[in-house]
Amino acid sequence: MNTTQILVDVIILFAGVFMALMAVYYILRNDIQRFFNLKTIELNKESRAHILPLRLQAHERLMIFVDRINPANLLVRLHQQGIAINTLQAAILNEVRSEYQHNITQQLYIDSVTWGVVRKLKEDTIAMVNNAVQGLAADANGIELSKAILQHMAGIEENPYDLTIELIKKDIHRLF
Repeated sequence: MNTTQILVDVIILFAGVFMALMAVYYILRNDIQRFFNLKTIELNKESRAHILPLRLQAHERLMIFVDRINPANLLVRLHQQGIAINTLQAAILNEVRSEYQHNITQQLYIDSVTWGVVRKLKEDTIAMVNNAVQGLAADANGIELSKAILQHMAGIEENPYDLTIELIKKDIHRLF
């Protein structure tokens, strides 16, 4: 046998094996794709089942956060008889920042637009308190600061804290 004949036989053998493998692939291609699609669907269902409670808890915690930084609730919690304006301002700012830091990881589980609104609400609350302090006399007390903040809130047509809670509720309803 010469080398040319052996080389031709090897090429024919490889071509035959290649054609057989291609035929098997085309016959089983749909079954293989269906198998991998089912595995993907199963993984998605499992991950959703594990993540859904975390997402719901994140939404709950953000609703509590929004409620806690609402000036109507915040001032009731922090106000003390005879408290100085600077002391009350520092307590309010510390409380808002602390609550925010406590809930910052919740952004992993909620819509980015909703998180942006929550973050903006926190920044607006801080700005509102600082602006209220600037608008008062240097010898003002905590009661005057509370009144200024609450008057500002009363002047707003739509309460941003209520609107943010409604946005969080809508975000929850999109989960189902």
